[in-house]
Amino acid sequence: MKLLRYGPRGAEKPGMLDKDGGIRDLSKVVGDIAGDVLTPEGIAKLRAVDPAGLPKVAGPVRYGPCVAGTGKFVCVGLNYSDHAKETGAEPPKEPILFMKATSAIVGPNDDVMIPRKSVKTDWEVELGVVIGREARYVDEKDAMDHVAGYCVVNDVSEREFQAERGGQWTKGKSADTFGPIGPWLVTPDEVDDPQDLSLWLEVDGHRYQNGTTRTMIFGVRHLVHYISQFMSLQPGDIISTGTPPGVGLGVKPNPVFLKAGQVMRLGIDGLGEQRQQVIATP
Repeated sequence: MKLLRYGPRGAEKPGMLDKDGGIRDLSKVVGDIAGDVLTPEGIAKLRAVDPAGLPKVAGPVRYGPCVAGTGKFVCVGLNYSDHAKETGAEPPKEPILFMKATSAIVGPNDDVMIPRKSVKTDWEVELGVVIGREARYVDEKDAMDHVAGYCVVNDVSEREFQAERGGQWTKGKSADTFGPIGPWLVTPDEVDDPQDLSLWLEVDGHRYQNGTTRTMIFGVRHLVHYISQFMSLQPGDIISTGTPPGVGLGVKPNPVFLKAGQVMRLGIDGLGEQRQQVIATP
């Protein structure tokens, strides 16, 4: 299944895609794509619904963030061997974890705002993992039982704030609009292997990122297991699993960063595409 949220910001409704790619309204079935709806029992309930029997939504519509009520947005740094190489960093021996503020979350096609005083706003296409069952001290062999689905994430980053202003990475990752997610949450039955997905990102039509999850240092199964040793993961929490090479910071000899007026397009095999206009913060 492909689950989604559509409508004006702050008033999104739950929906799903039908076999023809049309949006069907789930409002009479569930309140939102959040919480218990993401548990195995909640997903089973939705799987039993015939999309053809649901009201069809006339387009065009705004896609909202594909998950609501996210309590934690956990990100993984330097998790692709080829990305670590382009940054000049040693591949980590354990996953590098940091948090992105949930207030950064926006819809997949919403504008991305360059923060005030920013000079190094950058892009990062990433595979997002949405938790569906509480995970606490999970064995690696059981980790995938806690995954509700996958989505596209753009882990927008301000590199000066991240690396040159002291402290940890969170301040460079958490500006408003720095967390587009969606357009859909895709359930695991539609993803044959999360470690065999192509992902890409373009700015103004120029392809900067063109990678594969095969080069992840730590795969989805290990990440769910690993993170659950340090904090519980709840339904609706998101793990952003790292980015392949091709970020603006890694462009040689001169890094390239985002400017107002530019357009980002990005996507992952089977998980859909995003498009964001870059604007200045008012």
